[in-house]
Order: sequence, then C-alpha cells, then structure tokens
Amino acid sequence: MNLTGYVEALQQQLSVAAAAGGDEAQAMAGRLVAPLDAATRLVLLDALSAAAGEITREMAPGSVDLRLRGQEPSFVVTLPPAEPVTDHVPGPAETAPAPAPTSETDDAAMVRINLRLPEHLKGRVEDAASQAGLSVNAWLVRAATTALNGSGDQSARSSRDDRHAPRGGQHFTGWVR
Repeated sequence: MNLTGYVEALQQQLSVAAAAGGDEAQAMAGRLVAPLDAATRLVLLDALSAAAGEITREMAPGSVDLRLRGQEPSFVVTLPPAEPVTDHVPGPAETAPAPAPTSETDDAAMVRINLRLPEHLKGRVEDAASQAGLSVNAWLVRAATTALNGSGDQSARSSRDDRHAPRGGQHFTGWVR
C-alpha cells in the first residue's frame, strides 16, 4: 500500500488552507511540509494497525497483520484453518451436535499477553509459523485453539503419561543442579 498519495493529498490541503491566510501563512505551511511528512506516515500506520487489529478480532482464529517494508505497509491475511474433510462415519456417541459457542466467546475482546519462551523454542515456533505461511501470532492462536478444542483431557493425560513412559533405553526424571 503506497502512502505517498495520502501524504501528498494532506500537503495539498495544507497549502490550500495556508493560501487563505496570506503570504506569511503560506511560508509557514512550506516550512511545516517536511516535518509533517513523517508524522503523517506514522499516524496513517497507526490507523492501519488499529484497523488490522479490529479485523483480526472479528475473524479469529484467522488474522490480519500489518507489515512494514521500507516505508510502505502491506497487509498479510491468514484465514482460519479449514475443517478437515474425512470419510469417517460417526458412531452413535459422535452424532450429537457440538454445543454452539456462547455469546461470551463470540463477543470476546482480543487481549494482549506477554509470552516468554526459551530462545530455542521461539526459533521452532517461528519456523513452524513460517512453514505454515502464518505470522507467529496467528500460529500461536491456532495452536492454542487446537490444544483447547482438540482432545481435552486426553491430551493432558497423554502428556502426563509421556513423563512416565520409557522411550527406549533408560528413562530418568527429576531435577539436576
């Protein structure tokens, strides 16, 4: 997205407004054009970033990210994962419809959290997001959604069982100093 046209339009409007004020106002407007260029770009980027955040809240777990290359912003849209198509015929226990999401989750506001990861894990998350063609944020939202909506207690149970399951050879648990 090229911001230059928007910045130039604002500069033109400033010149038109200054023309009504006489020569002194036009001289002042001329001196303000250069400093206002950077400020205008920052304000436009802030507005675009806020718009991307609002759109992301509406389409979660998909996302819209604003990326800046040089002085030009661009949008990266990540759609929510598609439901996998399977040939599985549901059994009697599986035919009950899933409960509808509550209005609490439909209207929930997005929140910002700080997540601290070890450097090696951060690198693996970045690689996985890149391979999936997603931003790190979109990948983490998708991973959390999958983990919470996936197998529920079964995943927690399997991770607990993994700590006690032998993995070929010897298996040790505990703390080391």
